[in-house]
Amino acid sequence: MLRFRTLLASPYRKRKKNPKTGRKTRATRSDAVPRKQCDDTDELRRPHQLETVEGEEEEDGELGFHLKSAARSKTHGVQPLGNLLLSPSATNSRNTGLGALQNLTDELLLEILGLLSGAQLGILATVSKSFYIFCNHEPLWRNLALEALGGDFSFNGSWKSTYVAGCHPSFDVSSVGVLGLEIRDFYSDYVFQSWLCANLEMKPEWLERDNIVRKRGISVEEFVRSFEEPNKPVLLEGCMEGWLALEKWNRDYLVRTCAGVRFSVGPVEMRLEDYFRYSDQTREERPLYLFDPKFGKKVPVLGLDYEVPAYFREDLFSVLGNERPDYRWIIIGPSGSGSSFHIDPNSTLAWNAVITGSKKWVLFPPDVVPPGVHPSPDGAEVACPVSINEWFMNFYGATKGWKKKPVECICKAGEVIFVPSGWWHMVINLEESIAITQNYVSSRNLLNVLDFLKKPNASTLVSGTRDRVNLHDKFKKAVEAKFPGKIDQLMLEAEEKAALQKKPSFWDSVTDSKAGGAFKFSF
Repeated sequence: MLRFRTLLASPYRKRKKNPKTGRKTRATRSDAVPRKQCDDTDELRRPHQLETVEGEEEEDGELGFHLKSAARSKTHGVQPLGNLLLSPSATNSRNTGLGALQNLTDELLLEILGLLSGAQLGILATVSKSFYIFCNHEPLWRNLALEALGGDFSFNGSWKSTYVAGCHPSFDVSSVGVLGLEIRDFYSDYVFQSWLCANLEMKPEWLERDNIVRKRGISVEEFVRSFEEPNKPVLLEGCMEGWLALEKWNRDYLVRTCAGVRFSVGPVEMRLEDYFRYSDQTREERPLYLFDPKFGKKVPVLGLDYEVPAYFREDLFSVLGNERPDYRWIIIGPSGSGSSFHIDPNSTLAWNAVITGSKKWVLFPPDVVPPGVHPSPDGAEVACPVSINEWFMNFYGATKGWKKKPVECICKAGEVIFVPSGWWHMVINLEESIAITQNYVSSRNLLNVLDFLKKPNASTLVSGTRDRVNLHDKFKKAVEAKFPGKIDQLMLEAEEKAALQKKPSFWDSVTDSKAGGAFKFSF
């Protein structure tokens, strides 16, 4: 088994859209961002430096990492940059093989290579050992394969092999990605960390914190009073009893029931049998995630296999009928897949029910931005580490000393988590998992949703609908027509609550707060 230790400092790497929010997420690694582009408050540290130690099986300690048992051993000999300090040659063959391009960051170089075709990458890979490494970087071939083949591909163990087999069927791909050169003295944090994060086992200490409130059999009134109204997360047990999905939803049933149907998987649409073939073989940093908002229309019987738990049945967005924004998704993904930090769309509340598998959740309240996450001032974009494993590796430890620690849990099959409005959250599948999630609007957050929908930059922030600009007016009119006086009543209650919060208590009225609690005399 391989073991890795941190030698020097740590963190952080292209822009993707969160499948639920529709907003752009800019993933970053610190070695990919020139310092002259960072302001003084953006304290980007040096890239993660790792040392490879072979043949050790004992407990790793605080900084050690274990690889998955099925991890690919082939990295073409790439080592983390910190190992250069231990090399007797003190030469990085990365630089000698790039010539004048050696001054470019690895990320920028790969961005440029991403403009080339598959044939051009193949030719360039023969120029030098360095170009061989960079031109075989799997994410380049993933982009090529998805762009050329869409969802019509049969995954063949690697994206390069998949691309070649799909675009050049007459070519023998049996040796593609299997036989490879081992390059000596090649050091790159960016390339190595991409491989490491794809093959890293979750450390036990990343999973042991479980501080969420768990409830079973509580009434709807107690849920509203204790969790929905104060906007606090909770894990609910026993509220999926009677769901047919718990009994029926396995691979065979879904493939048979959804035969020929295509589901949203990242930027493409795939048949379930093709997706499962991919998920069985993939070992990459950010596995493709099946996240489909139209499953109920595509396969109506799936919508009959579950029912909304009683706690979440007031859904005011339903007054919009077919014009409501996307609100429910079927989610399927292999171990290591998941969603990086985001806030759910349109200021809605949400619930997530695990049908098979298990998920690790990390949640931060609205006033606490997770470490390593940098939202833009208008909230339209979020910069964060490329992968979930990278966040755990570089930032999770920092939360141990925080006064406001994140809320964490492992949500297992048959359990439902309530995600309050505005909370940052991240989810990673600990095993192949199938789940249902829905976003909704209740009386408790209706005013927040209306405020969100009328923001000046609503056309950028609102998601799940084509008519982003007019959604506020449509929703407000529909609520007023269906529930006359409801909005006015909620506004009145909100004003009264705010007045009560501002009103001084009896003790405050008879003491002088500036005098440290001493009595004040008003005669």
